Amino acid sequence: MEASRKLICRQRQVLFLFLFLGLSQAGTEPRRYSVVEETEGSSFVTNLAKDLGLGQRELSRRGARVISKGNKLHLQLDQATGDLLVNEKLDREELCGHTEPCVLRFQVLLANPLEFFQAELQVIDMNDHAPVFVERDMVLKISESSPPGTAFPLKNAQDEDVGRNNIENYIINPNSYFRVLTRERSDGRKYPELVLDKALDREEEPELRLTLTALDGGSPPQSGTAQVYIEVVDINDNAPEFEQPFYRVQIPEDSPIGFLIVKVSATDVDIGVNGEISYSLFQAPEEIRKTFELNPLTGDIRLKRQLDFEAIQSYEVIIEAKDAGSLSGKCTVLTQVLDVNDNAPEVTMSALTRQIPENSPETVVAIFSVSDLDSEENGKISCSIQDNLPFLLKSSLENFYTLVTEGPLDRETTAEYNITITVTDLGTPRLKTQHNITLLVSDVNDNAPAFTQTSYTLFLRENNSPALHIGSVSATDRDAGANAQVTYSLLPPHDPQLPLASLVSINADNGHLFALRALDFEALRAFEFGVGATDRGSPALSSQALVRVQVLDANDNSPFVLYPLQNGSAPCTELVPRAAEPGYLVSKVVAVDADSGQNAWLSYQLLRATEPGLFGVWAHNGEVRTARPLGERDAAKHRLVVLVRDNGEPALSASVTLHVLLVEGFSQPYLPLPEAAAEQAQADPLTVYLVIALASVSSLFLFSVLAFIAVRLCRRSRAAWAGGCSVPEGHLPGHLVDVSGTGTLSQSYQYEVCLMGGTGTDEFKFLKPIIPNLPGHYPGAEVKENPDFKNDFGFSIQ
Repeated sequence: MEASRKLICRQRQVLFLFLFLGLSQAGTEPRRYSVVEETEGSSFVTNLAKDLGLGQRELSRRGARVISKGNKLHLQLDQATGDLLVNEKLDREELCGHTEPCVLRFQVLLANPLEFFQAELQVIDMNDHAPVFVERDMVLKISESSPPGTAFPLKNAQDEDVGRNNIENYIINPNSYFRVLTRERSDGRKYPELVLDKALDREEEPELRLTLTALDGGSPPQSGTAQVYIEVVDINDNAPEFEQPFYRVQIPEDSPIGFLIVKVSATDVDIGVNGEISYSLFQAPEEIRKTFELNPLTGDIRLKRQLDFEAIQSYEVIIEAKDAGSLSGKCTVLTQVLDVNDNAPEVTMSALTRQIPENSPETVVAIFSVSDLDSEENGKISCSIQDNLPFLLKSSLENFYTLVTEGPLDRETTAEYNITITVTDLGTPRLKTQHNITLLVSDVNDNAPAFTQTSYTLFLRENNSPALHIGSVSATDRDAGANAQVTYSLLPPHDPQLPLASLVSINADNGHLFALRALDFEALRAFEFGVGATDRGSPALSSQALVRVQVLDANDNSPFVLYPLQNGSAPCTELVPRAAEPGYLVSKVVAVDADSGQNAWLSYQLLRATEPGLFGVWAHNGEVRTARPLGERDAAKHRLVVLVRDNGEPALSASVTLHVLLVEGFSQPYLPLPEAAAEQAQADPLTVYLVIALASVSSLFLFSVLAFIAVRLCRRSRAAWAGGCSVPEGHLPGHLVDVSGTGTLSQSYQYEVCLMGGTGTDEFKFLKPIIPNLPGHYPGAEVKENPDFKNDFGFSIQ
């Protein structure tokens, strides 16, 4: 609250101060001081203590200070000495512009007690600016007819200084034609005025170049210059003159409209506007104005309408050339019209046929007459048509002609003829008239439809969806209209056993073929049938084509395992001696696939095993071999699951289970599965042990003898493999494996399976298949021996 009161009191004191200052200014005379512009800052102006009659310390004690309007201080007060100094360098032009005198008002304020004094500071101009022309280049156009004493005001120069330092006068460089005067406007500014002293002559001196100089009144004076270009303007003092006063031209009467007859030309020694010439027809009658056209700028005389020698033979035209003034010149143009052959022959049709049927004998197409309005040679006429057309022109009566066909026409070769009858006279130049006739040849059904191919081969993947579009046949007919409309149909098959009506159908309109039901590659691999195309002419014509449908195989059959048999009977157990080395052949999985190609390529994989890592399966032949040496700790019974997969997309597979029993040599008889043995052992353990011991000793002896005999017999007959493996029936009975014709095998095969007793394992061996002529039934199949392993299968299919 107290601060607010103090602020209000101070505001009132300032208000009273300015009110007092204003009242005081009204009644006191200000003190005047001066300083030259561009004076450096801190330069001395005056000593206020002496001017006010005060001591030096009294200014400081009374709080003296300098104030000015807008608080922009150009002066400063040294309170210690009482000197009034320039605060900064002053530029008169910036402070006052062209105002003269340039006065800056300020006040000297004494605070205690309150007292002030009015003062003025005059900034004196110095000549620090040179005159400048806004336009450094001035152009004047002065007519050569201007009399001496004519004055031409020029643009003045500008000088930012004032008074005597401003522009005082103008001067010009010495010359024979002009002088310059300095004129003063009402506002005091001075400008130059160019005065002509001598008459100009454009032919003698077409242009002048002068230098104008502006001088100010400073000391020393400064100046500025500008260039004055003077163009001497020509006056019209020469009349146009034609190159020749008389022109003679000849023009044929058949000259086209706009044809250039002649070009007249005149010249004027004057220049500029005075030398520009325009042409016109001088006192020309209406007939000439309608016939000829004159270009006023170029002097071209052109034909405005067609000439007629029989009406007017010559024209006399007067041309006037006039410049921009009133001076002119004239010439005469005599135009003679030349007679020419300007009437073309005419063709008059008496009878005309627009359309004739093809294959017709000689037929009259047109009867016409020709004529020419000219006479003598210009009226004689010759008539012709194109050489490459099957037509003839026959002359009958005087100037009458008949156009006939040369022979039967073929619409399929040419359906339309454009015949041009050309009539030419014998004038110079020769004139001709052409008459065009368009003749249409109507169609006759004389062409049978033709297929684009004599035979078509279509490919269809089996298991297709019914009503599937499998391809198209196409036939075209060279005839037109209904004679070219083709209908498609299926022809009766050559093989009566082929149910064609239930296999495919054809769209009668466009020849699209559709499969009516799903096809099975394994049942029907390909079939052929005929298609017919018949037009709608009268009589109708037709043609045939052969279509062969090739059924493509799809991977729709899983692999089938031939061995070991998977018929639900007791599983076959493979015996492996524990002394077998790594790579020992345990068994071989044999499988076939009813598909073909890569869909029938089989690969084998061990899917599950009782003891992983003990056995392995070869991926390409299905051989099951030991992967490492057998040990005493390995289980006696092993169950292997082998996966057979084909190479189709998607791949199909089948699996087979092998039972492998590890034995100590072949002294042990063929044992039943451990499950059955365990049940009997529980009933009578001692009896079982005795039976096993007795059977083992007997079996060992019997196996040794049989193995020796079998090996001897097999070595003797290995090339033929006809007798099979001789094993006594009852101990190791042989089995016949019957393989139906599935997959890549096209016949049913029987294989004799026997146990090889001399190898130490119960491996089965497939001997020679019981079929006749295997290569003839399966192309590319070959039966051969494999001597690598004695316990391997005796044949392979490649």
